[in-house]
Amino acid sequence: MLSFNALIVVCLGYVAFLFSVAFWADKRAERGRVSWVRTPMVYTLSLSIYCTAWTFYGAVGYAARSGPEFITIYLGPTLVMLAWWGLLRRLVRIGRTERITSIADLISSRFGKSNLLGVLVTLLAVVGATPYIALQLQSVALSFDVFSGRGQLGESGTDTAFFVAVGLVVFTIIFGTRNLDANERHHGVVMAIAVEAVVKLVALLAVGIFVVFAVGGGVGETIAQIETSPIAEWELKPDRWVTLIFLSAVAFLCLPRMFQVMVVENSDERHLATASWAFPGYLLLMSLFVVPIAVVGLSVLPEGSNPDLFVLTLPLAFEQSTLATLAFLGGFSSATSMVIVAAIALSTMVSNHIVMPIWLNARQGGATITGDVRNVVLLSRRLSIAGILGLGYLYFRLSGGGAALAAIGLVAFVGVAQILPALLGGIFWRGATRWGAAVGVAVGFAVWLWTSFLPSFGVGAVLSSSVFQSGPFGVALLRPQALFGIEGMDPLVHSVFWSILLNSFAFLVVSLLTFPNPLERVQGATFVNILRYSESASGWHGGIAEAEDLLMMSQRIMGSSEAQALFVAEASSQGKQGFLPDVTPDFLERLERKLAGSVGAATAHAMLAQLTGGVSVSVEDLMKVADEAQQILEYSNQLEAKSAELGRTARQLREANEKLMALSVQKDAFLSQISHELRTPMTSIRSFSEILMSDDRMPAADRRRYSQIIHDETIRLTRLLDDLLDLSVLENGQVVLNEREDTLENILDRAVSATEKRDQSTPLLIERERMKERVTLFTDSDRLAQVFINLISNAQKYCDAESPSLRIAVRDIAGRRVVDFIDNGTGIPRDAQQLIFEKFARGTDHRAAGGAGLGLAISREVMNRLGGAITYLPGQGGAAFRVTLPRRQAEAA
Repeated sequence: MLSFNALIVVCLGYVAFLFSVAFWADKRAERGRVSWVRTPMVYTLSLSIYCTAWTFYGAVGYAARSGPEFITIYLGPTLVMLAWWGLLRRLVRIGRTERITSIADLISSRFGKSNLLGVLVTLLAVVGATPYIALQLQSVALSFDVFSGRGQLGESGTDTAFFVAVGLVVFTIIFGTRNLDANERHHGVVMAIAVEAVVKLVALLAVGIFVVFAVGGGVGETIAQIETSPIAEWELKPDRWVTLIFLSAVAFLCLPRMFQVMVVENSDERHLATASWAFPGYLLLMSLFVVPIAVVGLSVLPEGSNPDLFVLTLPLAFEQSTLATLAFLGGFSSATSMVIVAAIALSTMVSNHIVMPIWLNARQGGATITGDVRNVVLLSRRLSIAGILGLGYLYFRLSGGGAALAAIGLVAFVGVAQILPALLGGIFWRGATRWGAAVGVAVGFAVWLWTSFLPSFGVGAVLSSSVFQSGPFGVALLRPQALFGIEGMDPLVHSVFWSILLNSFAFLVVSLLTFPNPLERVQGATFVNILRYSESASGWHGGIAEAEDLLMMSQRIMGSSEAQALFVAEASSQGKQGFLPDVTPDFLERLERKLAGSVGAATAHAMLAQLTGGVSVSVEDLMKVADEAQQILEYSNQLEAKSAELGRTARQLREANEKLMALSVQKDAFLSQISHELRTPMTSIRSFSEILMSDDRMPAADRRRYSQIIHDETIRLTRLLDDLLDLSVLENGQVVLNEREDTLENILDRAVSATEKRDQSTPLLIERERMKERVTLFTDSDRLAQVFINLISNAQKYCDAESPSLRIAVRDIAGRRVVDFIDNGTGIPRDAQQLIFEKFARGTDHRAAGGAGLGLAISREVMNRLGGAITYLPGQGGAAFRVTLPRRQAEAA
């Protein structure tokens, strides 16, 4: 037998292996190579987190105590996969269409984006998962104690459980909180779970084969032992069997960890078709040797041995240390995979439905507050992971860790079952309301706490023995295990019966007595008809929120690169240039779904509502909800599409007309300015030339001074004419590029040196990232430097901050390298942003800048000729310009 220290080394090595697998999968996903990771078999194996330590260890103990009743654990999920595949398909389609991040998010989104429901489901899920997490910690602690020779859970077991919990917190934070967007799936975690699924299956099959052929004497003798064992003398209890099958089926649907892998992590709906037969096959293999192991364990191990550990103690009893180690790793995999995914799912729910709403309400400014919302969300999820595992460890300590594993698991199953009425009602009944769902969940939650969760701590731990015997305050009708005077019922059946019955009754009655609001009806129609239309409900009106405000908020949640790419794509689809699309109802819907992937549907809806001033539902939406006829629905959609297209065209024509008018005004201003700029030096040249010609006896000093004035004015006139000629050459495509290899760092150095002004009272502070500038380019470096000089000079002229600064940032965006020039001034007014690249545009203060206003127009033409681009970047605080470098470049450190 391995020593305890050797087992620790093996365990750490196995964890390091899982880290490597998860890291490898994440790296492949970052490079876009996810085809092998996103396979039906990996998806099927990820569903194996249903098989926790309860299944790996506890199923054998369950069989030893209750006979074939353990089969019910496997029958529920099997029936769901084989007979209710359509429900799973609905859930996956809803998850993808509505960008659902958790089961609480689904319930909240269905009932009008109600965060109250999200909070209720989250609290229920956290409390319900606490016993289950404690079960996993207990199983790992027990297995460590067996290897240490104690054979029972001692003080060292609680220490082991603590260190295991800490290790799981670290692993889950590293690989479970890297991304926010629901579409950026946890590839590393899923791949690690798939590997663990193979390990625990191989381990259980290996132990079973050893027990049957090496200990039991072969298949025939093992079957004979089963027929004569106490397990064969079992009594069928129909009410308990039906209840257990129902519970396992409901848990497969409603457990947060199952919803996470089945819906949120699903990358292709077609994977369900493979999982519908492959996962029941996996469960069959997991249950194949449960009865033989239980029977042989009861016959060969000392009386009083813990049947929950037969999978581990049988190999140890026959000095099969390698097999025992494999069995230990199988149980360890079963426990850790469940805890990791459960922590990810629950932390997402806690962050989206509890932490974020509280944080947003506590901060002034709501959705437009400064600061990085993304960092707040990530921090809240990481702290939630630590808190959730801490609760599981606390339950483990308080309950004493002495209950059978199956009993603890069933307590958790009954808790999560309280989500079922709201889930099924929301998917299949359009008349269900948020008040009905909220009251139903609350009633079921309370009944479960009273009849199952609190009694699970044991008599006298939380509830006194008098409460069990006489009820609270002597009210016998409220006894936890004999509610309303019904006695003699199995405690589990009693808890399930009353909690689900009262939950469903409250849900039905309150839904009938209340009326859904318009958004609830729209969402109800979307969810019920999800397989027919697969479109999220539309309920936003546009025109109130500013696109730049939406961009600023989106950057703080999604990150600047992803948010800017989304807005550019939307603007392009509307036929516009730049980063700011029209704020249409369709765009708001798409933006809400995108944000929902990061902070949840309810929070995303609330944040957009703060910016837009509320939400309304159009007549077409209400028609779609009220009218069942397909022809009317299609006609309504066609009218809506045509109306939106006409509105978009009208907006574009209006914007084009406004731009033409602005350009006309700008042209008049230019003609006035250019005539002044030309006349002034020419007048000076003429005047001083006449003076020089008329006075032959002029002192030499005066002659030199007047000649210098003529020279300076000539240079000024030449510069102006050069700009005009340069722009003309660029526009006509007659420019000859002198392309050569140079580095971005050198080009920026030349631009900064060329713009240095020692006589400035408040010099411009330039912040750079030289490590990122070490990029080799093949381009016309002089022309590129001309663009950089113009942008730096503009910052010197126009930045109105007390201590002006310019940040030059180099980034990779969508496969292109860009250079951002961002100052700390007040920026360019929104109505002027579309005109700044036109000829003769010089900002709002014509006197402050000087010149003819050709700098940005020339810069735009230069970048076009170089194969790059220059755009104004809104939503950055001050004036910001993005220069997209030419594609012909090579990386160099």
